[in-house]
Amino acid sequence: MERVLIILSNFPAAYDIAGLLRELLEQHLVACGNILPAVQSPYRWQGAIESAMESTLVLKTSAGRYAEVQAALLAAHPYAVPEILAMPVVDGLPAYLTWVQEETRKDVDV
Repeated sequence: MERVLIILSNFPAAYDIAGLLRELLEQHLVACGNILPAVQSPYRWQGAIESAMESTLVLKTSAGRYAEVQAALLAAHPYAVPEILAMPVVDGLPAYLTWVQEETRKDVDV
């Protein structure tokens, strides 16, 4: 069974994150996603402490699709150094993990 990943990426609050998620779904790059609106994100940038209102995109995919998801996020992202983090799912409901893998198979018609 191929490993399932959870990918996190923050975007500016005004960004069309729903449109990006739909594109990723249509291409079978992710099985599903969540949009967490209005998160306050303090961070260090170029020697200063900054803060921004952002939305967090949470994606579920198979490890074999990670490079494509990362490339799509990077191409769409307005930040110079975007947060794109992938975390392996250690365990989960077997039926759910199988569903994620089936929805992100590379041989699925796009």
